[in-house]
Amino acid sequence: MSAAMTEPGEPDSPPGSMDRKQVLEAMSGLMMGMFVAILASTVVANALPRIVSELGGSQSSYTWVVTTELLAMTATVPLWGKLSDLYNKKLLIQLSLGLFVVGSLVAGFAGNIELLIGSRVAQGVGAGGLTALAQVIMAAIVSPRELGKYSGIFGAVFAVGTIAGPLIGGVLVDTSWLGWRWCFFLGVPFAIAAILLLQRTLNLPTIRREVKVDYLGAFLIMAGVSTLLVWSSLAGHQFAWGSWWTVGLVTAGVVILALAVYVESKVAEPILPLGLFRNHTVTLTTLASFLVGVAMFGGTVFLSQYFQLSLGKSPTVAGLLSLPMIFGLLVSSTVSGQLISRTGKWKSHLLLGSVLMTAGLALLGTLDAHTNLVVLSAFMVVLGVGVGMLMQNLVLVSQNDVDAHDLGTATSTLSFFRSLGGSIGVSALGAVLANRVTALITEQLGPLPGGGEGGAVPNIATLPEPVATVVREAYGEATSELFLISAPIALLVVVAVAFLKHKPLKTQSGNERLAEETAADAVV
Repeated sequence: MSAAMTEPGEPDSPPGSMDRKQVLEAMSGLMMGMFVAILASTVVANALPRIVSELGGSQSSYTWVVTTELLAMTATVPLWGKLSDLYNKKLLIQLSLGLFVVGSLVAGFAGNIELLIGSRVAQGVGAGGLTALAQVIMAAIVSPRELGKYSGIFGAVFAVGTIAGPLIGGVLVDTSWLGWRWCFFLGVPFAIAAILLLQRTLNLPTIRREVKVDYLGAFLIMAGVSTLLVWSSLAGHQFAWGSWWTVGLVTAGVVILALAVYVESKVAEPILPLGLFRNHTVTLTTLASFLVGVAMFGGTVFLSQYFQLSLGKSPTVAGLLSLPMIFGLLVSSTVSGQLISRTGKWKSHLLLGSVLMTAGLALLGTLDAHTNLVVLSAFMVVLGVGVGMLMQNLVLVSQNDVDAHDLGTATSTLSFFRSLGGSIGVSALGAVLANRVTALITEQLGPLPGGGEGGAVPNIATLPEPVATVVREAYGEATSELFLISAPIALLVVVAVAFLKHKPLKTQSGNERLAEETAADAVV
C-alpha cells in the first residue's frame, strides 16, 4: 500500500475515458473475482446439510457457517471501501482475493465444525473486499449513465455463479470420490486466475494524497456490529431473549457503536462519514439496502435446507430447484440495466422491483412439505425478478448522487448495510427456524435426538419413515414462517424507494469526475 502513497499532487496519468474494449478487458478480472465470491457461497448451499451432518454440527452450527462469513464480510466492507478512496484499488482487490484463497484452503481441510466456521472468517474478509471494490472500480471507469449496461453483465455473472454453484456443489457432494471438501477447493484456481487477470488488464490512476486511516473507528464499528450479531444468533436457544445475556450483549453493542459514532464525528478520514447521510438519496438507498438484506438473505438462505429436509431432494436436485429464481434475476437485471442506460430513467425499475420482491416473499410464505414444484418455481421467479431489478440499481443511484472522492465510501456503505441486514436476517431467522422446528417435532414425537435445535441437523435418509415425515412437515412449516416474517420487512423497501427523488444519471465516469474535483480544489 505504501507504494501508492506519496505527496499530494495530480493523478499519475490523465484519467480520461476508456472505450468499451478497454472497459471489458478490465472487467474480465473483476468478473472472475465476483464469480469466485458468488461461487464460494452458492457452491456450499446445497452441501451444507451434508457437511454439518458429517462434521457433527447442530442446527446452530448450520446457521453459524453462513453467518460467520456474512459477519466478517459485513464488518470489513466499510474499511475496504474507505481504503479504496485512499490507496491503490488494484492492489486492494488482489489482496482480498488472496485472503479468500487462504480461507478456502483452510475450509477444505477442516476436520471439525469449529475450524470450518473459523475459516469462513478469512473467506468473509476477502469477500468483503470483492463486494466493495468491484463496484467501486466499475464506478471509477464507467459513467452512471452507461453503468446500467455493465450492471447487466454483473447480473449475468451473478446468475451464472449462482446457477453453477448449487449444481456443482450438489454433484461434488453426491460423488463419492470427490466429496464436499472440493466445494471449497474449487474456487482457488479461479481466484488465482482473477489475480493474474487483474494484474494484466486493470490500470487505474492513483490520486496522490496524504491519508489517515481511522483504525479506531473501524475497530469500534466491527466490534459493535459483531456483538449485536452474536446476540441475535444465540438469543432464543443458547439463552432466553429476555435474559441478562441479552441485556449485557445489546447494551455492550449499543455502547460500542455510540463510541464509534463519536469517533467518526471527530476524525479527519472517517470510515463511515456521518456527513454522507445528509444526502437524501444515500440515506434512503442505504435504508432500502439494509431492508433488502434482512428480507432476502434472511428468507432465501434456508431454501436449500427446505428442498432437502422438507421436500426430500438430493443436493443436486436442490441445485436445479433454485434455477427459476436465478433465471428471473438474470433476465431482470440484464434487461433493467439496458433500459436504464438507454432512457436514463431508474425510479420505476426500483419501485417495480421492490413490489415484486415483496410479493415473491409473501407467496413463498404459503409453501409447505407438499407444495407443487411448478407453483414453487413461479413464486421463485417473482422473487428473482424483483431482486434483479433492485439490488444493483440501488448502488447505481447512490453512486450517481455523491462526489467522486466519496464513491468508495458510498458504495461500501450500501454494501455494508445490505450485508448487515443479511447477517441479522440469517442469524435471527435461523434462531426462529431452529426453535420452531424443535417445537413442531416435540409436539409430535417428544424430544428427538438429531431433530431438535440442540442436536445434529437430521439426515432424512437414516430416519424411520414416520419420523422422517414429521421432520419434513416441521421444516416445511417453519420455513414458510420465515418468508411470512420477511414479507412485511420487504414492504418497507417499497416505502423507502417511493420517497427517492429522481435525478438524471451523470455521463462522466468516476475518474473523470474526480479529476475535475481535484482540479477545482487546486484552484481554490
